Amino acid sequence: MSIKGKATSLDIAHMAGVSQPTVSRALRGSPMVNAETRQRILEIARQLNYKVDKNASSLRCQQSGTLALLFFEDPTPDDSLINPFFHSMLGSITRACALHGHDLLVSFQQLSSDWHADFEDSNKADGIILLGYGDYHESVERLQRLVEQGTHFVRWGAALPGQPGVSVGSDNFQGGFDITAHLLDQGCRRIAFLGHASSHYPEFEERYRGHAEALRARGVEAHATLQQDAITTEESGHAACLALLDRGERFDAVCAASDLIAIGALRALRERGLRVPDDVLVTGFDDIPLAASVSPALTTVQQDTKQAGQLLVEKLLALIAREPVEGINIPVKLVMRESSRRRVP
Repeated sequence: MSIKGKATSLDIAHMAGVSQPTVSRALRGSPMVNAETRQRILEIARQLNYKVDKNASSLRCQQSGTLALLFFEDPTPDDSLINPFFHSMLGSITRACALHGHDLLVSFQQLSSDWHADFEDSNKADGIILLGYGDYHESVERLQRLVEQGTHFVRWGAALPGQPGVSVGSDNFQGGFDITAHLLDQGCRRIAFLGHASSHYPEFEERYRGHAEALRARGVEAHATLQQDAITTEESGHAACLALLDRGERFDAVCAASDLIAIGALRALRERGLRVPDDVLVTGFDDIPLAASVSPALTTVQQDTKQAGQLLVEKLLALIAREPVEGINIPVKLVMRESSRRRVP
């Protein structure tokens, strides 16, 4: 087929044997188009040197062609106030936006501010990606208001029934189960869990549920006194571990709900003259870059930030296109390092 003049999406549709709306969905990366069809359409578009007119498309759709990424403050020792786990996710979100022909507006928000306000209504962005939210009970009302005002948004977090909006998260339950099973395989029987275990922090709660289930499955008693609340900071992990030690609790392993909590626990144990892994085994959750460089290197649960970023963008674009979208939990995997390996005499 020869094309006279500038190629159009109708030309691509004719050559690909699909409808023009299917071409439009494929070019904007909609998950409603299967991978084989999308690849065929993209190849034909390249052959025809087809370029999407972003200005015309935005005018037709009354869209800006921009997505907003909202970070929320977290206490950090370097004053960045951004959880280091989100750094790698920022890269994957940026790449996914570029792949789908969208710009990315990155904004830092204080949890106390009106972050649920008018990013979309003021045409700053067509939709919002939320990373971090603090105490879920304090954020859920604002999330519900986003739903009620028709804002297109997705959030990183536990994808659980009844939550407002669409969530992309990791399989926190399975991660908690697998890391605890690993500690049990190492001969540990009194395992301390550092991290909140309530609905205020759904990801941590799921990790704790997996931890408790792994103990139950092996017939090991879960001691309530070995669970100590902590948020995702080194200082909180340090304080939580010291609190257990000051109470005289005996434990042969620490299962921390995040790498930062685990790193704080490593410091607390060292201060009290306990050796890791000789006296106490320690594990984390997230696999942030620092986990591999602390001493001893930290065994942890790896979350797939590359896939997470891609899914957050794809699901948000599908919402903007008014397509049906459901939340999803991504599989996790264990990363074994020195902090949980018993040394052979």
